Amino acid sequence: MSTSEELKQIVKDKYAKIATQETAVNASSCCGATVSSGEVYNIMTDDYSAVDGYEADADLALGCGLPTAFANIQKGDVVIDLGSGAGNDCFIARHETGETGKVIGIDFTEPMIEKARINSDKLGYNNVEFRYGDIEKMPVADDTADVIVSNCVLNLVPNKKNVIAEIFRVLKPGGHFSISDIVLVGELPEALQHDAEMYAGCVSGAIQKEEYLGFIEDQGFSNITIQKEKTIDIPDDILSKYLDEEGLAQFKSGSTGIFSVTVYAEKPGAKKDKPRVKLSELQNSCESGSGCC
Repeated sequence: MSTSEELKQIVKDKYAKIATQETAVNASSCCGATVSSGEVYNIMTDDYSAVDGYEADADLALGCGLPTAFANIQKGDVVIDLGSGAGNDCFIARHETGETGKVIGIDFTEPMIEKARINSDKLGYNNVEFRYGDIEKMPVADDTADVIVSNCVLNLVPNKKNVIAEIFRVLKPGGHFSISDIVLVGELPEALQHDAEMYAGCVSGAIQKEEYLGFIEDQGFSNITIQKEKTIDIPDDILSKYLDEEGLAQFKSGSTGIFSVTVYAEKPGAKKDKPRVKLSELQNSCESGSGCC
């Protein structure tokens, strides 16, 4: 479709515009980038409104999961949010890490950084910081973060292996990440694969699920776990912009699946002294309905 730098510029330009759009427009399209659908609401996103720390002004409905709900953030943790947008996941992470922790949001779209800083100043948070930068080369020192979260961002990055390597670099030994993203099973139709709007819409930039998990394993992460998975159904009135009637029928009857997955993994090394909830306990609480979910 385009070179890596051209794809990055497409995303920058699109998300600069998205920063000023109504949340309802973003929620009824693919990551705010495609035409809106009249068929469904919240195509990609989960509902954040009941999550502690939620700030409506920071919710642009651009995510595809609730990674902070699975991230096992402890009081005093340093948390980094990749592709922090208007700050929604950062403010939820701040609720979990408390006044003794620190939250760093990274985004390469200047209007998003500006919007996030305005939201943070309004809330009076002095331990939430937003940094302008590319997550393929994070403006963060080695071994900084206890926890990394991200919500529907890696699919927008041309070189996903670079981002995963950067996540490994900036996590402390024993640290972990919980990341929600879009992955594929099967091949997208060519009309979707090579469309810039669908790339910015978090679809055509997604890679195969097994390849995605393989990148994480190859980097050296351990205890790789899918914490949540859901099917993403793109409405017909959006797909019809890219596919004719025959192509639409073939796509819907084929074997291609588009999924939101929330993946957890740990950087090997010495654990911190303070106790952590075991991943198995976290999953059990989610499955029973008595915990964070």
